[in-house]
Amino acid sequence: MRHSLKTGFSFGLTSGIITTLGLIVGLHSGTHSRIVIIGGIITISIADAFSDSVGIHISEESEGKHNSREIWESTISTLLSKFIFSISFVIPILLLSLSTAITISLIWGFSLIGIFSYYTAKLRKSKPWKSILEHLAIALLVIVITHYVGVWISITFN
Repeated sequence: MRHSLKTGFSFGLTSGIITTLGLIVGLHSGTHSRIVIIGGIITISIADAFSDSVGIHISEESEGKHNSREIWESTISTLLSKFIFSISFVIPILLLSLSTAITISLIWGFSLIGIFSYYTAKLRKSKPWKSILEHLAIALLVIVITHYVGVWISITFN
């Protein structure tokens, strides 16, 4: 896989998963509303995918190392991967009870991050468990923080 595509894909996958899981957990803790969570996922899938793809575009341009094709490959790869991974979390929310959907979403997200962390560690010839634990710990930190922010918002504004 070309570096430009790998850059966009890896950024889109990790950012899409961690951002969306944080959103789901925070909104669930604050509202317990399926419609609010679905609206949040769809909104973040669009807005954050475009925002991050423009961010990658500008970042790649500012390096002064990449040609126009490579910059656009990173941009489009980020946009598509971020959107696809983010929007995939709508499926369990639509099909399952909310508490089950949250659990399935967490399993889905952590599995994808774990698998991708393993893959990238193997490419770098480093210990996969260290990379996997590091990335999952960051995701878990985001989820715990957003959970408590959601609880705080619910208590404060209800």
